[in-house]
Amino acid sequence: MKKMTFNISFFVCSAVAIVLLLGLGDRAFSQTMKKINLNDAIELALTNNLDLQSERINLELAKNNVKTANKLQNPEINLFYNYGASGKGNPQQIGLSETLEIAKRAPRKHLAQANLLKKDIDVHIKEFELEMDVRETYVDLVSAKTILQCLKEQEKLLEEFLSLSKKRHSSGEVLETDVIQAQIALNQIATQINTASTNVQSARNDFNKALNTNQDADIVYDAFEDDLPGETVFISLKTPDCDKKMPSFNEILPVALEKRLDVRAAKQEIDIAKKNLVVVSRQRIPDVELFGGYAYQAQNHSDTGEYRAGAYAGANVYNIPVLYTFKPEIKNASLQVEQAQINYESVKNKAVKEMDSAYAQFLNSQKNLIFYKQKLVKDSEKLIDISKKNYNDGKTDLTSLVVMEQSYKEIVIGYINALADYYTDWIDFLRTVNSEDFNIFVEQI
Repeated sequence: MKKMTFNISFFVCSAVAIVLLLGLGDRAFSQTMKKINLNDAIELALTNNLDLQSERINLELAKNNVKTANKLQNPEINLFYNYGASGKGNPQQIGLSETLEIAKRAPRKHLAQANLLKKDIDVHIKEFELEMDVRETYVDLVSAKTILQCLKEQEKLLEEFLSLSKKRHSSGEVLETDVIQAQIALNQIATQINTASTNVQSARNDFNKALNTNQDADIVYDAFEDDLPGETVFISLKTPDCDKKMPSFNEILPVALEKRLDVRAAKQEIDIAKKNLVVVSRQRIPDVELFGGYAYQAQNHSDTGEYRAGAYAGANVYNIPVLYTFKPEIKNASLQVEQAQINYESVKNKAVKEMDSAYAQFLNSQKNLIFYKQKLVKDSEKLIDISKKNYNDGKTDLTSLVVMEQSYKEIVIGYINALADYYTDWIDFLRTVNSEDFNIFVEQI
């Protein structure tokens, strides 16, 4: 009986698992590929990115905090009533009391407004970082697709070699080893194509991860381009022509440093700390409570037996800094101002180093790309054509031709990587200057 129960349970679990797997499979196969250009990808991310939506909520919270900081204290209703003999000769009272904060509400509001400005800068930083992430993953995806396309072209070239070696072997010009060697080279590049295909899929996943949108869950976004532009550039990236002479770092530094969002955020932290010091210091000022209302004596409580009515008013001064003077809080607030100022200088110093390193890396990528374009690629293309002709004419062996093809493949892939580095290093430099338009800096030089 137990064995039958186990078999039935196993069957049910297996059936459920199969149904779930089929459901997941249907969902996976139902996903559609949609090509999207870089500008549309950035717009999609800025509109629907989940992390950015969360950051923008923080901005709304900060706006509401300004209203909260500017609030007035709500009044209180006070009621005083005597029962029995205790009310003889004493009035009954009903009135209002209101607490007045002295010199506290305005500083508190100013502090909240300073925090609001900081949150606004944080949102702009998040937007900019998101835009750069989308740009970088887009370039990585196009780069991976370009390498895959390059390897497929090399596969066609090796197929030509194999066909040529078979033809020459049939005519008795070469040994069968040439055919075997050409087949091995062709099989080897097939494994490289498999790896490149996996790299494309991984890069596509990274691109969609950067977008991070909950819109169109069944759509997988793909880059519009299938290969990296060589002679031209991504217009939407506003990448300078690799042949263009770039200004020196010292020329762009003053403007770039002024545009840095993290430097602005660090400077705003100083303003927040100073305003917080004012708020904390104002705690020493006592607050005032005003109260007043209507007072009366009923006939049975009045000494004269008559109904008596009138009013009352008063005031309380409380939180007088006698026993506790808030010195620790004020000292801590002063230290926070000093800390914010030190942090500001630190952020500026690090920013200069980051921009200098990123700009130097970009200039190096520019030199490498120019060298590939002007020397290596063109010379390699000529050499592979000559080598193929020489083998066909019987002037060289297949080993030399295959070695030449492998060198050519490495140079072409190196060129693609150099081109990708040129784009990504430019993006890294834009990250350090916190601006997508480098023309802003060039125009002000």
